[in-house]
Amino acid sequence: MKIVPGFKVHGFILAAAFFAGLGFGSSASAQVPSYLVDLNSKTVTALGTLGGSVTHANGINNAGQVVGEAHTAEGFTHAFITGPDGKGMRDLGTLGGTDSYARGINNAGQVVGVSHTAEGTNRAFITGPNGMGMSDLGGLPGDHSEAVGINDAGQVVGMVTPAEGASYAFITGPNGVGMRDLGTLGGEWDWGRGAGQAINQAGQVAGTSYTAGGDQRAFITDPDGRDMRDLGTLGGFSSAQGINDAGQVVGIFGKTEGNSWNEHAFITGANGVGMRDLGTLGGPRSLAAGINDVGQVVGMSDAFPGSPRAFITGQDGTGMMDLNSLVDLPPGVGLVGATAINDAGQLTALGWIAPIPEPEISALLLAGLALIGFMARRKKMAQRV
Repeated sequence: MKIVPGFKVHGFILAAAFFAGLGFGSSASAQVPSYLVDLNSKTVTALGTLGGSVTHANGINNAGQVVGEAHTAEGFTHAFITGPDGKGMRDLGTLGGTDSYARGINNAGQVVGVSHTAEGTNRAFITGPNGMGMSDLGGLPGDHSEAVGINDAGQVVGMVTPAEGASYAFITGPNGVGMRDLGTLGGEWDWGRGAGQAINQAGQVAGTSYTAGGDQRAFITDPDGRDMRDLGTLGGFSSAQGINDAGQVVGIFGKTEGNSWNEHAFITGANGVGMRDLGTLGGPRSLAAGINDVGQVVGMSDAFPGSPRAFITGQDGTGMMDLNSLVDLPPGVGLVGATAINDAGQLTALGWIAPIPEPEISALLLAGLALIGFMARRKKMAQRV
């Protein structure tokens, strides 16, 4: 049984590769790599693999340690951590099952994510410093859970799906101890009530929940995950994906325009106040995946319809730029999505290498982007029936 990645956009993008039927896991020639990009030196360095052909980076700390998941030579997917500056990939193993996925990392190198257990459950995990010693974050027997973000105190956020009942966003105390329901914006839908997506050093959580009116909305909490607040939207649904220590939140909002559904990246001001459209690189869609403490935002955007590119902004989300134009790319490599950025000018990016044609990798990335709005669109369609 394979893990189905949760609400976090990084997992959606990876899942889209398989949903699109590209067969990356079985093709000897296809390569889907991830890279560490250093804006200071303008270098782009491949992170390597765990023996397979697919590597997907999800998080980075200020030392440049990267976490994510990669295919093994045996055809499984395992969480990984690297050393500083993205060097030396190490398999983190699992909680007893076949697959695991790393979602976030703090500055001590504690890693969080989700792993399949021997009993057939998907469980949130935390490690010790430097990725040592994977441990189940706990919960009731039969519960499925996924950890997505962690701060330097070891407070963890994510989502729990109980054996009975609706899924909910959670936060823990320091070092992953004591899982607590974050509550809701007043409503839920058939799949659940929400998910925690990111956490800053004060314990402010950003994520996605439902309002009493049934709308999908990005949220922010006060410190220690208290008092969830609706961030609103610039049209249609909204979903938060990242937060920095000032409480600036980034993510995606979407709305129907005629017969089209368009998604745009957003950023807020400090403490989640004042949502602003980040625009695109020229095409119809964009998505913000991460933000650092000076407000540089990374994600992906269409340069024109069907051609996504990794982007980065200046401070406070100003001036979206194509990352490919700012660095020295290896021959035959393109960067189609950036997933995380640290305070040292390093970021993680997804790429493509021939013989995978760019239109094909573009299709799978756009499928991942579209999945974020899928639940919101499906709900609206159900309401019209």
